[in-house]
Amino acid sequence: MLDYLKSSTNNFFLLAGPCVIEGEKMALDIAEKIVKITSELNIPYVFKGSYRKANRSRTDSFTGIGDEVALNILKKVKDTFNIPVVTDIHTEQEAAMAAEYVDIIQIPAFLCRQTDLLVAAAKTGKMVNIKKGQFLSPGAMAFAVQKVRDAGNNKVAITERGTTFGYQDLIVDYRGIPEMQKCNCPVVLDVTHSLQQPNQSAGVTGGRPDLIETIARAGIAVGVDGLFIETHQNPSVAKSDGANMLQLDKLPELLKHLTVIRQAINQF
Repeated sequence: MLDYLKSSTNNFFLLAGPCVIEGEKMALDIAEKIVKITSELNIPYVFKGSYRKANRSRTDSFTGIGDEVALNILKKVKDTFNIPVVTDIHTEQEAAMAAEYVDIIQIPAFLCRQTDLLVAAAKTGKMVNIKKGQFLSPGAMAFAVQKVRDAGNNKVAITERGTTFGYQDLIVDYRGIPEMQKCNCPVVLDVTHSLQQPNQSAGVTGGRPDLIETIARAGIAVGVDGLFIETHQNPSVAKSDGANMLQLDKLPELLKHLTVIRQAINQF
């Protein structure tokens, strides 16, 4: 998996897809469109979709269509388009289950210090992508990475997803990208979650999708290895994180812009 992400294209890699799997058709349609543009631009692509959402503000929030159903949809995306897939886990027991279907296991930001969870993910032998906690310094992620390596798995990546700024905002400190790259593993910038506005009074997270290109351009400029972008055909009706997702039909132009910036950066 690391070899695939560090391909000879000298381009950034992309983890992208819906926040949560809402159904088979929507997942396949999203994957098909992203495969088309990433193939044209030589961007190594991993389809992202959560099979279950465990961290919701309210008990009546959508959490998923059923674990097995959603995991099988992820496998169908993988098999249909011959691309790797990534999903989140939340407990040690989920690690082995998810590993039967996906290529990368992702650790949510709020669980990045959970030793047993990191070890369980590592022991599956799959690549482990650890999201940096909103409450952690970039340097502190070295300890999370080491937990995975100590469990015998060197296939690990770190994802920056913004740092808590007050109660209802996040901010990306781009100094953290090279700091985390000192761990000698890929560093990903989660563009869309970095633009969340959590803890809103209505119990529904807000966001600033108008700033997606701004955050992504800056990430490419400072040399991030990969980007994480949640996207949906119609974010206004998405069942999770619609307020900060990118509308799918805007993704091709964004990726074209970012590829040009990456090509310019590669000259230095």
